[in-house]
Amino acid sequence: MTTREDCLAQDQADPLASLRELFDLPEGCLYLDGNSLGVLPRATARRVQQVVTEEWGRDLIKSWNTAGWIDLPQRIGNKIGRLIGAGDNEVVVADSTSVNLYKVLMAAARLQRERSPQRRVLVSERSNFPTDLYIAQSVCEAMGWELQLLEAHEIEGGLAPEVAVLMLTHVNYRTGRMHDMAHLTSRAHEAGALTVWDLAHSAGAVPVDLLGADADFAVGCGYKYLNGGPGAPAFVWAHPRHAGRFSQPLSGWLGHVAPFEFTPHYTPAAGIARYLCGTPPVISLAALECGVDTVLAAEPVGGMAALRAKSVALTTLFAELVDTRCAGLGLSIVSPRDAALRGSQVCLTCTEGSYAIVQALIARQVIGDFRAGDARTPDILRFGFTPLYCRFVDVWDAVEQLREVLQSGEWRRPEFNRRHAVT
Repeated sequence: MTTREDCLAQDQADPLASLRELFDLPEGCLYLDGNSLGVLPRATARRVQQVVTEEWGRDLIKSWNTAGWIDLPQRIGNKIGRLIGAGDNEVVVADSTSVNLYKVLMAAARLQRERSPQRRVLVSERSNFPTDLYIAQSVCEAMGWELQLLEAHEIEGGLAPEVAVLMLTHVNYRTGRMHDMAHLTSRAHEAGALTVWDLAHSAGAVPVDLLGADADFAVGCGYKYLNGGPGAPAFVWAHPRHAGRFSQPLSGWLGHVAPFEFTPHYTPAAGIARYLCGTPPVISLAALECGVDTVLAAEPVGGMAALRAKSVALTTLFAELVDTRCAGLGLSIVSPRDAALRGSQVCLTCTEGSYAIVQALIARQVIGDFRAGDARTPDILRFGFTPLYCRFVDVWDAVEQLREVLQSGEWRRPEFNRRHAVT
């Protein structure tokens, strides 16, 4: 049976251990919520202060040229591209995940309308993140299409001749289950459909190879495993075969081929640059670049492969400790046991009190989060493991705190059962 001393020994032998020093972690906090908001990199405050006081405060508008502000969406996009299997100048950072998803879904829909107008169905997973489904619903309403929601095991068989687009989140936010991107993309293409992938719970957490999988479009989030800060800008990718074919629907001035010619008619830029829209949020982009750099800092010690190996070890340890140390306390693991099918999170259900249990853990400085269920799905206690800064001893200590909360019944206290605005 694994002991706390075993976990300390694993931390001593961890080749990624020094990367934890890149982050400003609160003393005594066991942070297992990087799948919702990444930790603050130590470099971020200094970099943002430089942007505010020097580039903006001293150099003012000159910094669009002298500090390279105008190039930030492409520069950071190229860095993210190294993490998701994209080529140079194939990714740009802009807007939010939801806005970028609307762009690529409409581009995919217009492409299918041109080549296969009889296809009028957009397929997604029933338990996909709600904003993805809401955006898909708005696209279907605009196109006169049908949104068809399937369970994960039904998706491959549901790729019927009328399906135009398959939209999936690579790692499911509720369960941590990871789709086989290459296989499902291949099956969708065989069926004549295009694929759109949301990498919100993948980028910086698990290896992704968009070009190798022959995906069509992808979007992703900057504030989870990329550590870009709350509300950090998102990113968007289109396969080179699609990037220059259609204008995305939000034809803002930064997506113009020559924005500073100020012509009255829109002509889209070449390639992925046309997926830009409004003026880049420079301060947020500066913070995001610091976060992305923390992930790239793993390259000398194995990069995404090393991060993935540690992620698998952390999540496997957590599941094993929950099984052994919390046995009989009402918990069940809903994430896949097979690590090849699991992202960098482990999700639990409990017979009662899921929300309050998470709140009681937070009061003990063990930070996870709660996701509400519905008539089809249970409430979820969700724990994310960012291998850049999570330690094996953190996993041990977090499970011990979870066991104490359940055994003591302290989660029943009234203050832990009052719902906050953000859960």
